[in-house]
Amino acid sequence: MGTREAINILMVDDQPSKLLTYEAMLGELGENLLKAGSGREALEILLKTDVAVVLMDVSMPEIDGFELAGLICQHPRCQRTAIIFVSAVHLTDLDRLKGYQRGAVDYVSVPIIPELLRAKVTVFSELYRKNVQLERLNLELRRLSSRLLSAQDEERRRFARDLHDGIGQDLAAAKMMLDGTIFRPTTNVNGGPIHEASDILDRAIQQIRTMSHLLHPPLLDEGGLLSALRWFLDGMTARSGIRTSLDLQPRDFPRLQPEMERNVFRIVQEALTNVFRHSEAMAAYVKIIRNDNSLLLMIGDDGKGLGEQTIKLQPTSIGVGIGSMRERARELGGELKMRNGNPGTIVEVLVPNIVLANSYAGAGAN
Repeated sequence: MGTREAINILMVDDQPSKLLTYEAMLGELGENLLKAGSGREALEILLKTDVAVVLMDVSMPEIDGFELAGLICQHPRCQRTAIIFVSAVHLTDLDRLKGYQRGAVDYVSVPIIPELLRAKVTVFSELYRKNVQLERLNLELRRLSSRLLSAQDEERRRFARDLHDGIGQDLAAAKMMLDGTIFRPTTNVNGGPIHEASDILDRAIQQIRTMSHLLHPPLLDEGGLLSALRWFLDGMTARSGIRTSLDLQPRDFPRLQPEMERNVFRIVQEALTNVFRHSEAMAAYVKIIRNDNSLLLMIGDDGKGLGEQTIKLQPTSIGVGIGSMRERARELGGELKMRNGNPGTIVEVLVPNIVLANSYAGAGAN
């Protein structure tokens, strides 16, 4: 169990004696108690400090509690902040409704019962603390997911290299030896089986080369994203018969950071693999649009489309492939969206902040 972290509780009242009373009542909770004597002073604290609970008087000069609550709720930093009103006057149902409409979560009437106040503040403090912990866990989960994807890419690259440099080279050597036997005039052997063996080795070498390139295309490192995509689309058309096209805007598309290029390529690869396996499509397209510092990736087809639950990315309706695409989109800082076209399916990923490769910034694609 980790050490319990104290959270900030802001007490707002224009009467110092009341602030001292609140402090005495809440002191035993072990939280950080902050005091503000006016609405303006409270806003200054809230702009600089993360606050879990605001305990405020309704009747204050300049900025009353209702107005202050409305200002607090409008600020993005205070979306999780709970507001508790304290009042001896504004206690009608209409007053309470007005307070809830401004963003209050509870009301405490005067005279205050210390045990009741501590209980209310404790509930909202613990809720805030759990939300913070959940955000940290989600952030750590995204970091772990990112490291997993990077490890998978690195493992694919290593396996592709070993496949090409190990088994591929051995098969190539075996073929050279067979070919030497075939064309050596003094060799007294039946050429038929040897020719057949040579053809088998040819096919095996080609299959290994294709597998190696699909695991990690050398063009992705050497020529960049666009060269790798053109190679992949041409290969998919040749293997599947599905017509493919690539549309780049602007035409002098720059090199991106290597990790970004790998993630974009894997999203396209996974999406088009799904098109081949499930869509019954005749044609597919990939479109990449760069606007200032953002990038829009679109993959579409003319197939039969997807079910509504899959389009909504419901966890029980998506497989590993779509899940991987979504994680890679998040890794890029973007979001994966899917919708049915007329006909087919359209996959979109919008990346708000792209990073150009330092050594290729401003250069066109090969």
